[in-house]
Amino acid sequence: MALIDFDQTKKRDVVLIGRVTLDFNPNELNRTLDKVKTFSMYLGGSAGNMAVGINHLGKKVGFIGCVSDDQFGDFVINYFNERGIDTTQMVRSKHGERIGLTFTEIKSPTESSILMYRDCIADLLIAPEDVSEDYIADSKILIVSGTALAASPSREACFMAVRYAKKHGVKVIFDIDYRPYTWKSAEETSIYYSLMAKMSDIIIGSREEVDLTENIPEDSGIPDHELAEKYMAEGNQIVIIKHGKKGSIAYTADKHAYKVESYHIKLLKSFGGGDAYGSAFVYGLLSGWEVPKALQYGTAHAAMVVASHSCSDAMQTVDQINAFMEEHKDEKVITELDWREKL
Repeated sequence: MALIDFDQTKKRDVVLIGRVTLDFNPNELNRTLDKVKTFSMYLGGSAGNMAVGINHLGKKVGFIGCVSDDQFGDFVINYFNERGIDTTQMVRSKHGERIGLTFTEIKSPTESSILMYRDCIADLLIAPEDVSEDYIADSKILIVSGTALAASPSREACFMAVRYAKKHGVKVIFDIDYRPYTWKSAEETSIYYSLMAKMSDIIIGSREEVDLTENIPEDSGIPDHELAEKYMAEGNQIVIIKHGKKGSIAYTADKHAYKVESYHIKLLKSFGGGDAYGSAFVYGLLSGWEVPKALQYGTAHAAMVVASHSCSDAMQTVDQINAFMEEHKDEKVITELDWREKL
């Protein structure tokens, strides 16, 4: 039996609000960024990647966001339109603000980093007046990317979108997605992240991001399950806390905890897996699956994307993920834990 029910009368499966940018991934691998000569350009940004991933799995997706009024903004709008992602709620910057650029560094399959250019950025200019109540109301899920809370007017637009979602029975997923570049301080980040966490139905983030949300030191000793209990007392039904290479733990409101591990594959890069994980997990929930099956689907999708050069262009279809899982059927990646058990 599914943990979360969605209103099937709503015509749109998912609407996302947040960051869509451009990724420049190096064509010359296993070296530092200063040694790279050429790059391939892809659509990027956590919310953008998740929109592509959910769409590629056959769900109806819309996007609320702001892009630059230039050729790079054209690239994003055209990319979405060509794939059937609804762009009617996207706007253009009006004063020369640019789309975010991310240059990725792949030193080795397990060691990667990113260099972001986010000054005078377009995606943080989406405003409350750009958010349509009717559009939100006709969606099953609203996904909020935490990066969009970093500055006004984007943060107010996100809270407006969530207000409409709560009013109309739309489930809210908070993808913490912390990027330090635009925030002024950890205290500022905690204020807006903790407010959003009180309004969501599902939270996804690393342990470091959760600590930041709660403004607690990383060595606090507070166990994951206590943080999950706090969020569930505030109304969340699923809390996923990631621990890097150790895997993650998903806590559910019906008092189950699941350890999620990775499939054994040959890595190409160590980024992009989170967006693939999230998109396939959301697909599973929308399909009415129980949480463990949706988690397994998410970690399979993540494995496939980190084995590829891009993120958005590497998002897989249902048939492709099913084939991967069949090939790796002997690997156990989901284990139910005792509620208080640690990784």
